Amino acid sequence: MKTQFLKIPETYKITAPYNQDTYLVSGELKKWEGDTVAVYSTISSTPEYKPTFLGTVPNLGETEALEALESACKAYNKGQGIWPTMKVRDRIACMEKFVEQMKPKRDEVVKFLMWEIGKSLGDSQKEFDRTVEYIYDTIEDYKQLDRDSAKFHKNNGVNAHIRRGPLGVVLCLGPYNYPLNETFALLIPALIMGNTTIFKPAKIGILLISPLLEAFQNSFPEGVVNVVYGRGRTLATPIMQSGRIDVLALIGNSKSANALQNQHPKSNRLRLVLGLEAKNPGIVLPDADLDLTINECLSGTLSFNGQRCTALKVLYVHEDVVDEFNKRFSSRVDQMQFGNPWDENVQLTPLPEPDKPAYIQELIDDAQAKGSKVINAKGGETTENYIFPAVLYPVTKDMRVFQEEQFGPLIPIVSFNDINEPLDDMADSNYGQQVSLFGKDIKTLSPLIDTLVNLVCRVNLNSSCQRGPDVYPFTGRKDSAVSTLSVHDALRSFSIRTFVASKDNDYNNAILRGLMDKKASNFISTDYIL
Repeated sequence: MKTQFLKIPETYKITAPYNQDTYLVSGELKKWEGDTVAVYSTISSTPEYKPTFLGTVPNLGETEALEALESACKAYNKGQGIWPTMKVRDRIACMEKFVEQMKPKRDEVVKFLMWEIGKSLGDSQKEFDRTVEYIYDTIEDYKQLDRDSAKFHKNNGVNAHIRRGPLGVVLCLGPYNYPLNETFALLIPALIMGNTTIFKPAKIGILLISPLLEAFQNSFPEGVVNVVYGRGRTLATPIMQSGRIDVLALIGNSKSANALQNQHPKSNRLRLVLGLEAKNPGIVLPDADLDLTINECLSGTLSFNGQRCTALKVLYVHEDVVDEFNKRFSSRVDQMQFGNPWDENVQLTPLPEPDKPAYIQELIDDAQAKGSKVINAKGGETTENYIFPAVLYPVTKDMRVFQEEQFGPLIPIVSFNDINEPLDDMADSNYGQQVSLFGKDIKTLSPLIDTLVNLVCRVNLNSSCQRGPDVYPFTGRKDSAVSTLSVHDALRSFSIRTFVASKDNDYNNAILRGLMDKKASNFISTDYIL
């Protein structure tokens, strides 16, 4: 595959490095004058290939990590802080202020998304807009949650006012593939429920947070949002070892999650909100509409180069249609257009991890050594920052590509005769997020659906796996997730039911009426937020 370095539009050129020299702690953008980490893009901006220098970020250490922890703990103040005790409508007002200050930063964030992680212009714009929509949806759902709680319950002579309250201090670690949207899917519900936070951006996709730091500073009380930069292990380890973290919110891999969880001295007290690996299969039945199926499998396997936990990472195709499927699917893959994120009609873009092409090649070599073939003509062709998607067939269980979450442009295909073959594989898998099921016979689909819902958490009928719409549950079984992330469920993941109870007698009832009439308590309230 020949590399073509096309002219970069003026709007998207890197004219000067962006040196992020502050971090946010205790409501202050503190100047950093210590070591920094250089940020490079795998996209070249010169005629001869060369990674583009984008800028620098602080390389903070343990001292700064514990400073951020102290700031978050002080803001929570053992449940007495301004933020956890604030009225719901006031927390909502802070979040609305933040999103309004966020929206003018769209072009800056989109530009960084393209350069840092290689996401296409359209998908980068979509990620920003989707995140804004997510925040508004979260606000609306929180209003409804509060409206539903604006009442007293009476049972067995006891009055109860039940609401959801914060959990405490949250350590938030986001992923590189959706460094804005997925990170905010953790951060936003954690914040709006009254928790205080320490947020470390992903190693890749880090500069795009910089334009939003002032919005965080301006919108939330001191210490509620703390943003730190540096190596995850260096920063997160002492924070977890302190035992002062109440919630670990992470989207990444299970090894990192396990390692961090084990650092906490009282792990039984630690709430986990995790989005982890997946090996989502596509199952193509003999009666599947191949035109529809191939379109969905293309987007399912190769949207953002397959760098999605929701990507289809293995395709099971019935032996009656596998030859036709392989022929048509591999041809369509070869027609996909590779280019830079801002190029028109681009479908495949540079990989943000410099070592990812070599890793994908290792998986290809392993599969070929064990009897598989690359069945598309362009599969495995490489440039300095990309490896063209390879369609591998036949794939067997002893191959690395079958066992590992490849997280890149590589599509393994497994033929099957008996539907129990893919079902058994799914049952034995370490993962259980989603599946795509392609077919139309109701008698065949019905028992499959009834089984698959017990193996994964979302069954996609004749469509690719995906997260959206964000109001639907997003979770997984086994090593794929802990807790549920979505607009509705995330608010519950980052909170706990708590209530005030009193015996139903004249003495207590007079007190309750007084609390409500004088609006003396931010918790005891029957105000209805429109």
